[in-house]
Amino acid sequence: MEPILLPDRVHPDLAELAFLLGTWVGGGEGEWPGTEPFTYGEEMRFEDVGDTFLAYAQRSWSLDDGSAIHLERGFLRPAGPGRLELVLAHPIGITEVAEGTVGDGKLQVASTAVGLTSTASPVTELRRRLEVQGSVLSYELDMAMRDIPLTWHVRGRLTRS
Repeated sequence: MEPILLPDRVHPDLAELAFLLGTWVGGGEGEWPGTEPFTYGEEMRFEDVGDTFLAYAQRSWSLDDGSAIHLERGFLRPAGPGRLELVLAHPIGITEVAEGTVGDGKLQVASTAVGLTSTASPVTELRRRLEVQGSVLSYELDMAMRDIPLTWHVRGRLTRS
């Protein structure tokens, strides 16, 4: 694995996103209409690859047996001062394109497009809020599906490892 570059060495276009760099580990909780509330372990990784975007990888697992629950892969791209774009692929057959704001250790994005394969989960919209304070990353994700309006789905608290 390549070392993650220090925030003072990233491409100047990434200065507003540098607070995310590193690997974050912790856990979260969630709920969804018709299911029981749940908890999970999680890791998020934001990596400088020497270009004008950050690579992003997320994975979560069951606290009971360590089995995989979810993962996402993608990119965060600066889109001008205080703006960013998020492009993700999910193994549940969806792609997510989102845009939003970044500043003061916070980002907030909302999907502008969700692509679905023929067997995908019927996701129609996603919204994410993320904040870093010191060595703690907190986030929330809202999601909508064909028959379910936008609702809170998961939140987590991770520390930089």
